[in-house]
Amino acid sequence: MSQKKIKITDVAEYAGVSVSTVSLVLGNKGRISEATIAKVNEAIKTLGYVRNEAAANLRSHQSNLIGLVLKDITDPFYTEITAGFSRVLEKHGYMLFLAQCGDSPERLEHCVQSMIQQGVAGVAFSPLRGASQGVLKMLADAAIPVVCVARASVNDDVDFVVPDNTQAAKQATLHLVEQGHRHIAYVGGLGDSLTRAERIGGYCTALIQYGLPFKNEWVIECQGTQKAAAEAVQSLLVQHPKITAILCHRSAVALGAVYGVERANRSVGCDNYIGQQVALLGFDDVPEAELTHPPLTFMSSTATSIGEQAGQRLLNRMKHPIQGTEKVVLPSELIIRGSA
Repeated sequence: MSQKKIKITDVAEYAGVSVSTVSLVLGNKGRISEATIAKVNEAIKTLGYVRNEAAANLRSHQSNLIGLVLKDITDPFYTEITAGFSRVLEKHGYMLFLAQCGDSPERLEHCVQSMIQQGVAGVAFSPLRGASQGVLKMLADAAIPVVCVARASVNDDVDFVVPDNTQAAKQATLHLVEQGHRHIAYVGGLGDSLTRAERIGGYCTALIQYGLPFKNEWVIECQGTQKAAAEAVQSLLVQHPKITAILCHRSAVALGAVYGVERANRSVGCDNYIGQQVALLGFDDVPEAELTHPPLTFMSSTATSIGEQAGQRLLNRMKHPIQGTEKVVLPSELIIRGSA
């Protein structure tokens, strides 16, 4: 026989209080004595009562769900953003509704539409070219607060929290130049990537500052896998052996580049004079960076901070919907190891 489902009336009867009192305790509302709260919580624990959040949300016209749509939740950068974002929201009683959209504008729109249908209280998402304006209109029409996160915003009328990709790439390039490199390439990312465009902008700025050449054939697109990066770097170095340093668009590209350098019969390291080693410098630091030989130099991603600040900004937007928009740009830190 199936076990009887415990109802709020059962809790009230067991605790010797009214149903409305139990409801106030569950909602953390009203002036209820500590003794009564303790009695109700003891009854909930003893009976095994589980609150129906969906029904509670309908009754209160409020939701405890927050939507987060990212490009790729398996990427360490986005994983850290999710962790930071979720940590902030859970402290305030919200639950995360997580989805990924890849590079598909249609998928992004579908994910956000589904979240709206589920009655989320707010949404954070990573912008994509060709979809962001439509997504923002959907959310505005539904009167749902929104924050753009992790990638460049395409609308000044929306809050966003992003890393300073231009600053990070400029600082990374200047570091390589100061180490004596004059032939610096950029590998990774695809042409429609907003993040890549910003980083290449910083890379170009640093080259121009020192009067160094920018060559289109040294800026290589590739998928964000170690295999694709290894193949791209090997081909690049074989065709252009003068290159002594490579900026790697993401962590997987940097890890794959190690193999590409070796396949081109070169080695990874700082000696670009006698040994003709190739320096590697990546973006969005990961623990695996310390496991290669030599360990990989990275620009830190500040991904956890991005998630935390995005979560806090969304909470503020939900409380103060007519407050002015805010742009939060977080700087990166250079973590020097043996590869550059």
